[in-house]
Amino acid sequence: MVRVREMDAADVEAVSAVRVRGWQAAYAGIVPQAYLDAMTVEDDADRRRQRLLDPGRESWDLVAVGDRGPVGWVCCGPSRGEVSGGTGPVGEVYALYVAPDLIGTGIGRRLLGEAHAAMRLRGFKGSALWVLEDNLRARRFYERAGYGPDGATQDDVYAGVTLSELRYRRAL
Repeated sequence: MVRVREMDAADVEAVSAVRVRGWQAAYAGIVPQAYLDAMTVEDDADRRRQRLLDPGRESWDLVAVGDRGPVGWVCCGPSRGEVSGGTGPVGEVYALYVAPDLIGTGIGRRLLGEAHAAMRLRGFKGSALWVLEDNLRARRFYERAGYGPDGATQDDVYAGVTLSELRYRRAL
């Protein structure tokens, strides 16, 4: 059984391990392998510590904690882009990762539900997120959670390869 709580500084290394291993598992065959191989838990943890200490930070982080410590993580905040339509302010799920060996156990659903509840408490009426177009597993996960593409796209470059992302949205 896992519980979800706010992330604190003691969680940084474990969350970074979840994120890096999550990237390497989820994006294998999508993102160039050289990019995935270059990712390190140490570099990610350094960036995460800096973000946690930023006094102007508007995002928040939640962790799913099980018997072995943090096994999932979600980061949310105000939408980083112009989101038109809808009935009020839109939040954004910036990232959601679960330890690769625990994918499919409900931890991701639980984290997403807690993220939605936190957004509602902060007055958001909708949620957006970006997902790589070729990440069919993640797209199915978000679609089952009520998200759908809204037509917005953006490109990101990874090790010289351009990949397209789709923006997904749902009401809260």
